[in-house]
Parts: sequence; C-alpha cells; structure tokens
Amino acid sequence: MPKARNGAVEIEYQTFGNDRPETVLLVNGLGSQMTRWPEAFCAKLVARGYRVIRMDNRDTGLSTWPADDYVLADMGNDAMAVLDAAGVAGAHIAGVSMGGMIVQRMAIDHPDRVLSLTSIMSAPGPATLKSTPQAMAVLDVPPPDPKADFAAYVAHGVQNARTIGSPAYPWDEAELTARVEAEYRRAFNPPGAARQRRAIGADGDRVAALKQLDVPTVVLHGADDPLVQPLGGEATAAAIPGAELRIIPGMGHDLPPALHDIFLDAICAAAARAKTAA
Repeated sequence: MPKARNGAVEIEYQTFGNDRPETVLLVNGLGSQMTRWPEAFCAKLVARGYRVIRMDNRDTGLSTWPADDYVLADMGNDAMAVLDAAGVAGAHIAGVSMGGMIVQRMAIDHPDRVLSLTSIMSAPGPATLKSTPQAMAVLDVPPPDPKADFAAYVAHGVQNARTIGSPAYPWDEAELTARVEAEYRRAFNPPGAARQRRAIGADGDRVAALKQLDVPTVVLHGADDPLVQPLGGEATAAAIPGAELRIIPGMGHDLPPALHDIFLDAICAAAARAKTAA
C-alpha cells in the first residue's frame, strides 16, 4: 500500500473507487487501525459515488510509531499529507472518537481543503469528554501480555469491545474475536495509544474555533455511548454553525455491521449539503 509523508512520519493509507469524482477521508479513533473502517463499509461508500481513503494514524497500524509526543494538529497534518499524496485538493472528512477530534482540527486549520465534516461519537474538548467508570477502565486497564497468554489477551479485547459497544447492535462473537486477533497480528503498539491520549489532552478546547467554521456538518452520536457520552456530540453540534445532530438510540461507541448504513447516511448527508451549498 502507498504511504504519505509528513516530515519524519510516514502514514499508511488505502484508496477505493479511484474513478469517483469526490473523495471521503475516513479517520480512526484512539489506538484503532484503518481496518476498523472495514472494506465492506468502504465498498458501500464507493457504491454511493465516492472515492474512499482510509488511513492508519501515526502511532497506529503500519504508520510510523514516533518516540516523542506530538499534538492533535500534527495528526491532522498527517491526514492532509495523505490527501496530498492521493492528489486530492478537497475532501469530505469523517472521523470517529479521536478521529472526530482530528477532523475537527483539520476543518479549523485547513478550511479550504474541507468540503464537508462528519464528526462521529466525539467531543469538542475535555469539558464535554465524559465517560462511565466502566468505559474508562477500557482505556486505563492494560491487557494481559499476549505473548504470555494470547487467549486471555483476546478475551480481554472482546470484553472491552462489549463494554463500550452498541447494546442494540451487538457484534457476532466470532466476528469480534477475529477482529481482535487480526488487529494484534497486523500491529501491536500499546505505547502509541498513550501518546495519542496526550495529544488529545494537549489540544484543549476547540469550541471557540469551531464556532468560526463555515462547513456543512453532520454530528452523529450514540444515545448509549458510555465512552464519549452524548454530551460530547451535543456540544460539537452546538459549536459548529448549522450542524445537524443525529442521536441514535441503542448505539454505543463502535461501528458494528448493523450500523453501517446509519454511518453512511450521515457521511453522505454532509456531502450532499456541501453540493447544495456549492
């Protein structure tokens, strides 16, 4: 697969539907690889008429794992480097969780490159980034050593996914187990998630900057999200002028196959608003 370069950092990315006229860039959450946007999801977005780019954030997957700390703006610039490498002047951008924060930062820092914005299960700053104690434990409690007990490591990953997942749209057990195993085999970098968390904290509150945006925006959030509770989505939508807020009952903090069309509809609605505005 190709790589884009931002300074010393290389970003792994993959494209689908290269014959389509407009591009959607998909950005991942904390510690999650680009495979969390499954190929089946990307294919559905291509079928709706869009070229799709998914990428590994720095410190994740097959992108560079820096030794030093960085800030959220650096991660946004990584994504801009991907667009540059793919020959994309302007894109519809969509991000989940930390990815939502990254696309918010991209829209703030590079408004001329952003056609539409879809912020999913995210928040505009620390004041509205609220979690239940059980969900916070998913981030704070380290997994068992996979080299010592791989079965325990996989079971831990599956349980974490259940804890923050969508109660009305549960994953099939075999699919979830296979996902945990495949992600470990592709790349295993626990220190990367810690550096990404510090980047989120260093970015502070984006509300004032978001209020200055002029970009078609849809904010999607789960009514039952325990990791980034609905306050985060509500605050994001309230900050961005003209943003549409979609709260989904039974949705937690994940992208189960049963919710693919809900996510697709949000991304395509934001893109359609951009075409109408143009």
